[in-house]
Amino acid sequence: MPIAQSLHKAKVPVHIFTDDVDHTAIQQLLNIANLNIVHPHVAAMPDVHAGVGATVGSVIPTRAAIIPGAVGVDIGCGMNAVRTTLTASQLPDNLAKLRSALEAEIPVGFSQHAWNRMRGSALVRVGKPLNDRLDKIVAKHKSIMKMLPKFYQTWICQLGTLGGGNHFIEVCIDEEQRVWIMLHSGSRGVGNVIGKHFIWAARKEMWRHQIHLPDKDLSYFTEGSELFDDYVEAVQWAQDYALANRSEMMRRALAVLEKEVTSFKLDGEAINCHHNYVSQETHNNENLFITRKGAISARMGEMGIIPGSMGARSYIVRGKGNPESFCSCSHGAGRRMSRGEARETYDADDLAAQTQGIECRKDKGVVDEIPAAYKDIDAVMAHQRDLVEIVHTLRQVVCVKG
Repeated sequence: MPIAQSLHKAKVPVHIFTDDVDHTAIQQLLNIANLNIVHPHVAAMPDVHAGVGATVGSVIPTRAAIIPGAVGVDIGCGMNAVRTTLTASQLPDNLAKLRSALEAEIPVGFSQHAWNRMRGSALVRVGKPLNDRLDKIVAKHKSIMKMLPKFYQTWICQLGTLGGGNHFIEVCIDEEQRVWIMLHSGSRGVGNVIGKHFIWAARKEMWRHQIHLPDKDLSYFTEGSELFDDYVEAVQWAQDYALANRSEMMRRALAVLEKEVTSFKLDGEAINCHHNYVSQETHNNENLFITRKGAISARMGEMGIIPGSMGARSYIVRGKGNPESFCSCSHGAGRRMSRGEARETYDADDLAAQTQGIECRKDKGVVDEIPAAYKDIDAVMAHQRDLVEIVHTLRQVVCVKG
C-alpha cells in the first residue's frame, strides 16, 4: 500500500510509494492533482523527484486529455535488456577493449552514424514505414522540421545511437553469473523537437481558451480537438522510433560482444520497455490516458527493467499489477541531486572511487552521473515490494555513457 495516501489541498488524492520526497516534487504533485482533467488519483513511484512541470517518477491518469509537457521531450525513453548464454568467466580480464569496441560501433553523446552508411541499411530495416508516417506529421506541422538541422537525415543517422545524459549501455552479470546487455535511450533529436513543438502548441491552446494553470508546462490538449489527434499520432511515432532505436543499438551491441568475446545465444529473456510515454488504458473499468513520466508498466506478470546508477545494482522485475499504482513501478533509482549540484559537490576522483571495479568513463564530463547523485536503489526497491517482484539482480562490469 502507498506510504502516503493523499496531499492536502488537492482535488484528487496523491498516492506516494515512498517517504523520500523533496518539497519541489511535492508541489509539482499538488499542481498535477489540482488539474480538472486528472482522475481518479495520482501515483508517485519510489524514485520520485522534481522534473520540469510534471514530477519524474509520476503516473498521471487523465480523462479525455493529454499533457505533452508531462510526457516531455525524451519521448519513449526506456530500457532494453537481453540475457545471453555467456558466463562471467568467458569475459576478457581487461574489459577496456570491449568498452572501446561498443563506443566505436554505437555513437554516443552528440555523435551519429554517417549518412552514406545509414541511408541504405537503416531505411531497409525500419526506415520506410517510419518515414511515411513522419511525412504525414511534418506536412501538418512544418515547424518540426525547422527545429532540427538536416531533419530527415538526422533522424535516420541517429537510429541506433545512444545520446548523452543518463543514457547508457552496460554489460552486466546476474546472480547466476550470466552475462546481460542492458541499454537505456529514447527517441533522440527527433523526439525532442516533436515534444517541444507540441508543448508550445498546448501552451497556446491554454492561452487561447483562457485556461489558467499552476504551471504552464502542464498545458494540455482535449480529446476531440485536431491538435489532440495530431499529438497522439506524433507521440506514437516517437515512441515507435525509440523502440526501433533501442533494438538497433542492441543488435549492434550483441554483434560487438560476439566479435570481442565468443559466439553465444540469447536466452529468451528480452525486454524493451518505455518509461517516458503515454498510452490509452483501462483501469477500474474506466478508459484513461496514462502518462508514465519516469515509470514503467508493471501489470501482473509483465517483465520490466529497473536500473540503478553507475556502480549500483540493477533489477529485472515482474509486475504485480497493483491498481493503486495503475499497474506501474519506478523506472530507476531517481536523482537525489540536480546535475549542477552533483558537479559542484563531486569531482573525477570521487567518481573513480564510487565506480571502482567497473570499466567506464571516470572523467569530469560524467561527474553529474556519479552514484551519490542518485537515491539508494535498494531503498527504492524496498518501497515497491507491493508493485513488483525481483527476478534477476544485475551488477555492471562495463558501462558506456555519452
